[in-house]
Amino acid sequence: VQLQASGGGLVQAGGSLRLSCAASGSIFSIGDMAWYRQSPGKQRELAAAITAGGNTNYADSVKDRFTISRDNAKNTVYLQMNSLKPEDTAVYYCNALIRTSSSNYVAQDCWGKGTLVTVSS
Repeated sequence: VQLQASGGGLVQAGGSLRLSCAASGSIFSIGDMAWYRQSPGKQRELAAAITAGGNTNYADSVKDRFTISRDNAKNTVYLQMNSLKPEDTAVYYCNALIRTSSSNYVAQDCWGKGTLVTVSS
């Protein structure tokens, strides 16, 4: 199973970006999906998460600016980022709990390689 993230780049403060992350490979079902981020010199932190049923959770620092969503038919999770700030600069990683078969009840904790978001002031 692989997670491929895309959509990062350079944007000015106040701008917007949309990240995408598609899962591929042997997939039976996908549970929780999330976006984490890691800024230079800091620990990786949760930015936003979404359950299989669509319930969402956000870090206080991104609430009301970021929106996480998913397309279960495409095995894809999105992160719409608006009103970006320089402090949002980080490598963004997607994460998903994936079952690879109906007989395997233990979900794999899968990570994408990350996509860099740089917000200039």
